[in-house]
Amino acid sequence: MIVRVRRELAKRKTRKERRLEKARRRKDKGKPVLSQASIRHEIASRTRAISHGGIGAAHQVAVRSGLVEELDKRLELLRYHRPYHESDHVLNIAYNILCGGRTLDDIDLLRNDEVFLDALGVEAIPDPTTAGDFCRRFGAPDVEALMAAINTVRVALWKRQGTQFTAETARIDVDATVVSTSAECKEGMALSYKGVWGYMALVVSLANTAEPLFIDARGANRPSHEGAAKRLNQAIEVVRQAGFTDVLLRGDTDYSQTEHLDGWDDDGVRFIFGYDAMQNVKALADGLPDDAYRQLDRR
Repeated sequence: MIVRVRRELAKRKTRKERRLEKARRRKDKGKPVLSQASIRHEIASRTRAISHGGIGAAHQVAVRSGLVEELDKRLELLRYHRPYHESDHVLNIAYNILCGGRTLDDIDLLRNDEVFLDALGVEAIPDPTTAGDFCRRFGAPDVEALMAAINTVRVALWKRQGTQFTAETARIDVDATVVSTSAECKEGMALSYKGVWGYMALVVSLANTAEPLFIDARGANRPSHEGAAKRLNQAIEVVRQAGFTDVLLRGDTDYSQTEHLDGWDDDGVRFIFGYDAMQNVKALADGLPDDAYRQLDRR
């Protein structure tokens, strides 16, 4: 941090402390403190503010990490670039979410924010209609390519953390949840057992960094564990590419799929899954001697 900025921050801190100390010594004047308004609203010609101050840093990460190049290399959805490339569309939608957008229509607010555009160093960003057209071009292989591009960049960043980072246990979590949608006709959506229209989203993530490695969106009436073993195997491959040697899979009872457990064990992968209390399992547990049990101290 440069000296000028450090001095200004120290000056502001001192001014704030004096103000609070003065307020503590303030005597009652016979009326509420918040009883008057003295603010005046003006438009400054030189000073401009942004409500999304972190967007510049996020964009720097996307550029310097190689994410932009990787997205353009793996995604081939546009025949012509006039002028936007595939990475422009992906980042545009991602930045809309980072800035609190809930729908593609919210992009229009950012598109008309001059300070936001200046923070990204661009003249304009794709409008909501163009963003929607880009989304409709995606097929299943393109979604796989998008996740592969992001994971390729992740692996490179993980490697840069050094051996101390990869020496940890790679804790891979798997879970699914029903995601509702207010749309009346979206492809693939279905009615869940809760009576909610939407999707059953399967998420496989790395707990160490809270990063989602793979996401599958199926109809809400599909089993939560459907396709989980495939995604877990892909996640194991991703973390091992980064240098992790100790891998631990975690999930609830839906993911203790016995047909895959031996394979993971033979591959040196550890796992902790819940298991349904079936009668044969309960009988085995009841048949164990008392000294086979010990007190579980939870952290």
